[in-house]
Amino acid sequence: MPRAVDGSKRKEHRKKILKIAKGFRGRRGTNYKAAKDAVTKALVHGYVSRRDRKGDFRSLWITRINAAVRPEGLSYSRFMEGLAKAGVALNRKALSNLAIEDPAAFKSVVDLSKKALEA
Repeated sequence: MPRAVDGSKRKEHRKKILKIAKGFRGRRGTNYKAAKDAVTKALVHGYVSRRDRKGDFRSLWITRINAAVRPEGLSYSRFMEGLAKAGVALNRKALSNLAIEDPAAFKSVVDLSKKALEA
């Protein structure tokens, strides 16, 4: 039995891969053989990067909090220690937003942390 070279399944699969590879540079965007490898690699990197993004945002929040507590005479780690002792359960994202959007409220949280550290 002869092998089907122009079957619809084969065409659909190739079209799917080339559609994903649209916008890739050079042969990687137009040639199926090159696009197949490029798409596989791109999908793997996309999967990994979605997980990395969570850590990147946490680092950003920590940097923002640290920048906001430095003028108050505290470091980030001492600030977080004070919050733990005071029993304040605000996550880093919330603290970061508070520091940016409502500095007065953030200052009151910093004061809570300082009092807990003194006690």
